[in-house]
Amino acid sequence: MAEITAAAVKALRERTDLPMMKCKQALVEAEGDEEKAVDILKSQVKGVLDKRGGNVTAEGCIFTLISDDGSEAVMVEVQCESAPVGSGEDLANFGKLVAQQLLEGPGAETPEEILAQAAPDGSGRTLAEIYEDMVNKIREKIVVNRVVRVTGPVGAYVHHDGKTGVLFQATGEGSTDLLRDVAMHIAALKPTCVSVENLDAAEVQAERDRLTADAKATGKPDNIIDKIVDGRMNNFYVEKGVLLFQAFAKDDSKTVSQALAEQGFEAVNYHSWLIGN
Repeated sequence: MAEITAAAVKALRERTDLPMMKCKQALVEAEGDEEKAVDILKSQVKGVLDKRGGNVTAEGCIFTLISDDGSEAVMVEVQCESAPVGSGEDLANFGKLVAQQLLEGPGAETPEEILAQAAPDGSGRTLAEIYEDMVNKIREKIVVNRVVRVTGPVGAYVHHDGKTGVLFQATGEGSTDLLRDVAMHIAALKPTCVSVENLDAAEVQAERDRLTADAKATGKPDNIIDKIVDGRMNNFYVEKGVLLFQAFAKDDSKTVSQALAEQGFEAVNYHSWLIGN
């Protein structure tokens, strides 16, 4: 059997960033051949994933990246098993690479599509290869759960713990600082939809009919009744979680709709993610 020197183990450790003992075991199995040892270590990824395949990935981090002009943005969710891994440097570096490639590359609809692409770090490796090296090092189930790329103007926000992320899309021209503020609002107040059009039309009409009947019972004139009903419908929309009718978190003297209109924007859509949900 070939002698496995400390220098050989150290060289493989520096090359793979894996624990010394695993590097030594791989070199022993490869009879001292470093290239074969690298292949052996890479082949262990499937075993890790198979062994931990049923484990819950309730931790992790969300990454966003927005173009300089705010015209495009991406969001990536990477899940893992433990909080230390979720806040760790390895997962952060990987998540940032995925987000960068998603924004700067041809795009992708699924995690599988983006992982098949070359990493934007000039290493010549695919994101999948970097992912496998990370899993092999950490020995924990890690999942790229979802990815999205949207056109804008866009505002992006990730909460300080990395577990909540929002992309908010609009039309118009103005300061994208406001769009980030709306994204932050969404993260905090958790609306259920953007506008009234997203609600069930039959439910909306039924509520309007009920409020109208109640208002008519007061005997007030029709023009007053219409104003009463409109005001109460606004409250109904707030209760239903319609974003545009919510009081703007940064200035509750106006609604989100009013804040956007003041700067020439109209809301289009949003993506709001919470790790594990």
